Amino acid sequence: MPRLLIAASGTGGHIYPALSLADSLSNSWEIEWLGVPNRLEIELVPKKYKLIMLKVGGLQGSIYRKLFELFKLLFASVQVSILLRQKKIDVIFTTGGYISAPSILGAKLTGIPILLHESNAIPGKVTRLLGKFCDHVALGIPTTYEYLPGCKASFTGTPVRSEFFVEQSLPSWVPSGDGVLIVVMGGSQGAKKLNDMVRKVLPWLLKKGCRVVHLTGKNDCFYSNFGIAKTHPNLVVRHFSNEIPALLQNADLAISRAGAGAISELMVTRTPSVLIPFPQAADQHQDLNAAYMAAFGGAVIVNQHNPEDHILQEILSKILDYNSLRVMKFNMNNHTFVSPEKKIFDIIESIT
Repeated sequence: MPRLLIAASGTGGHIYPALSLADSLSNSWEIEWLGVPNRLEIELVPKKYKLIMLKVGGLQGSIYRKLFELFKLLFASVQVSILLRQKKIDVIFTTGGYISAPSILGAKLTGIPILLHESNAIPGKVTRLLGKFCDHVALGIPTTYEYLPGCKASFTGTPVRSEFFVEQSLPSWVPSGDGVLIVVMGGSQGAKKLNDMVRKVLPWLLKKGCRVVHLTGKNDCFYSNFGIAKTHPNLVVRHFSNEIPALLQNADLAISRAGAGAISELMVTRTPSVLIPFPQAADQHQDLNAAYMAAFGGAVIVNQHNPEDHILQEILSKILDYNSLRVMKFNMNNHTFVSPEKKIFDIIESIT
């Protein structure tokens, strides 16, 4: 059985696509995972795959700090090359971030093929610097190719969990009825500015008869003293939910950040959306992620703003009152969604 090493670490944007690919290959490949201590993979990966730890960080801080981290990176690259020989790895799949750099360099030292997946519209630093050393770069958004001269790259889309492809009914805890169902995703850690913008328009949305599920993220505690969340039958507030596939499949509209993972999930479930890009995202990549969705009429972009400016309410009013939601849904249903796992597997087979 061929052996695959997955190098994915840090955030859900790096880990979940890799997990989705791993699950699709687990019956035909032996899979091991390379990660970094004290990151999200510690919670997610060991449940399914053997996790190997490697200490590596970013080249940030003072010149002395950068030199120290560069030395660690080179040492880690040698460690990876030794690991690849010991484990008799046939190919590496990585999704960017800190762990990708030593994985790519280690692969070059041993001559083992490596596939790098870049999910964002603007590639990250590792992809820009080391993408040309990879055998192939798989792209989550087709326009990313413009930023990768000299790379062998192709559009595959970004893998999402298999649950998103299985039709699911609306969770019993979601408000029932005929009103428009809006799902707000504030991010796993909590996007306070986005949440504040939504909270400002909630009374208006509820007065219009909308049903709202607001997932605030675990670090947002505002609703503990927000009376409407406890008393209105059409509002449910939770820090998080494990039933995102069911929520998005049944939602009429989503309000979300524009991370690559969220974009991919919205495309799979064909859910119209209002996207509020995180303005401090590296290279403002969320702005271009959102632009990709908006280009085929499935999303409206709203820049983060002071809740008192009422911009979000004005946009939502146009969407809900002028039949725009039906048009957005039509556009989402007519957008062709590729099968990322199959396309990525085809690339893996072609480079091994």
